[in-house]
Amino acid sequence: MKKRIVLSERHGHVLVITMNRPERRNALGRVMRQGLRDAFDEFEADPDLRCAVLTGTGAAFSAGGDLKEMSDSAMRVPPKDSDIMISSNGSVSKPVVAAVNGVALAGGFRLVQNCDLAVAADTARFGITEVLRGRGAPWAAPLINIVPQRIMAQLLLTGEPIDAHRAYEVGLINSVVSVEDLLPVAIDLAQRIAAAAPLSVRAAKTLIGLCTEIGVTQAEQSANLAYESVYTSNDAQEGPRAFAEKRDPVWTGT
Repeated sequence: MKKRIVLSERHGHVLVITMNRPERRNALGRVMRQGLRDAFDEFEADPDLRCAVLTGTGAAFSAGGDLKEMSDSAMRVPPKDSDIMISSNGSVSKPVVAAVNGVALAGGFRLVQNCDLAVAADTARFGITEVLRGRGAPWAAPLINIVPQRIMAQLLLTGEPIDAHRAYEVGLINSVVSVEDLLPVAIDLAQRIAAAAPLSVRAAKTLIGLCTEIGVTQAEQSANLAYESVYTSNDAQEGPRAFAEKRDPVWTGT
């Protein structure tokens, strides 16, 4: 039976997506990229799935692009499908939590950057190693909204990785845990997000994106449009009603 490069496992309203090529440190070759795209398509299309966790098997979250594949194909400019957090239907509209079990380098770092939240094992390391390979990292531009400029400069100009504790100090990740606790903690975080009203969560993700792309005033104005469907939804009535009746809300996403 052929080994699956990307695994998907449901935990209630949470989908755990696992890169499963440990012998190649979960390198992001063509097959891996397509497998991830398929998994995110599944996540995006299913309204019962409200949050995803992205992780890897073995000692690496992902060491980045498949350098052997790049060398064999004499790759110059990376293909357009290299941004694998984009599903075939467009940008992923629901939250994704990175569970970083090992090194996240180059394209692996990009994956963490593209997730909404990140939990890391205390043995994890993070690096933008392109300058050490003569490659480029134009995708790192959004990093300026996550870490201070001097930290971004250090990562980009030296190519040297930082450890999980330093990544937490500079705001790249949300928490550091033991390897054994990593997936349970990440799934618990995802389940807490999934327990919230799905329309409100989706609009909140939109708001965060607007704030990092445009000015605050314009972001607020645009967010008012995004939240209009939230305020007029059935869930917006269910939340206060459940609170008044002292019970858990039952979200329908409508």
